[in-house]
Amino acid sequence: MKLFLPGPVSVRSEVLKQFEKPVIGHRTKEASEIQKSIVINMQKVFGTKEYILVSTSSGTGLMEGAIRSCTRKRALICALGSFGELWQRLGLENGIETDILRAEPGEATDPNKLEEALKKKDYDFVGITHNETSSGILNNLEELKPIIEKYSEIIWAIDTVSSAGGTPIEQDKYGIDISITSSQKCLGLVPGLSFASFSTKAVEKAKTIENRGHYLDLLLLYNYSKENNFQYPSTPAISNMVAAEYQLNYIVNEEGLENRFNRHLMMSNYFKDWANKNFEVFGDKKYLSPTITCVKNTKNLNFEKLNNELLKRGIVISNGYGPMANKTFRVGHMGDTTLDDMKELTRIFDEILKNN
Repeated sequence: MKLFLPGPVSVRSEVLKQFEKPVIGHRTKEASEIQKSIVINMQKVFGTKEYILVSTSSGTGLMEGAIRSCTRKRALICALGSFGELWQRLGLENGIETDILRAEPGEATDPNKLEEALKKKDYDFVGITHNETSSGILNNLEELKPIIEKYSEIIWAIDTVSSAGGTPIEQDKYGIDISITSSQKCLGLVPGLSFASFSTKAVEKAKTIENRGHYLDLLLLYNYSKENNFQYPSTPAISNMVAAEYQLNYIVNEEGLENRFNRHLMMSNYFKDWANKNFEVFGDKKYLSPTITCVKNTKNLNFEKLNNELLKRGIVISNGYGPMANKTFRVGHMGDTTLDDMKELTRIFDEILKNN
């Protein structure tokens, strides 16, 4: 079965074999070396010199940890769709005054509207969706940086769950404090881990926050890992970390990040060309994601029937998300998927369309 979902993705057999290795103690020197290697390579993925935290959770866990650990006054979430709205809920459910700046469907965050919002209230945390899996839109960090950097007190966090490892993040170039991602998307791993950078500025801010929680207290994770040779206060998913070390080494040192980014872009361009010939790609062309394509269902296909036909051929794609279900469908081209895989998908899709 080949997964062309917005995540999880198909995982290389070499990565899956890492789970056959004997379980090791999480307090051993070997565990420390594994976790140190993850830190070094994730710094390269995020484009940062800041420290990296690893959590046995989905990306949602570290999104909650970030807003809770680093908001003293008020938070603003810049949403491109459903997952930005989730981040707002995480703030509100933790008793944090959290506002949301919603982009129009298929649009990126408007820098002018962001500037207007920041002038109205005293925010000290801004969370921005980098790549939205429900709409296939990628925010332009270059456009947002000049606005946010005017406010020195703001901790800037970005959700790169479906972009890190598939497109450059360049955290330090933009002055981002916290980048968050998950294992099961562009990194080509199984679900179960999430990763976050944690800047020195964010560390100092977290020290001023009371009631940061425990398991997702980013300052606790940071201090413990720093003081205990890259280990963590609670038992982590150590076998997942073994696989992560292996895959991150492959991404950084074998395939190479530039090659990986270029492969994602080639897959994206190829599939979007096909989608526009047969349907219509959803969203503003200036901000289309290189890791996922949201396609307008202009042929009014019955998605359940379509997916059943694809399933018979060993392929899975995703319906539209939330209110966009059945009006759109989504195809992920991320992780270790190849251009040949995308060509196979479109060949099969063409066969189905001819017989529809």
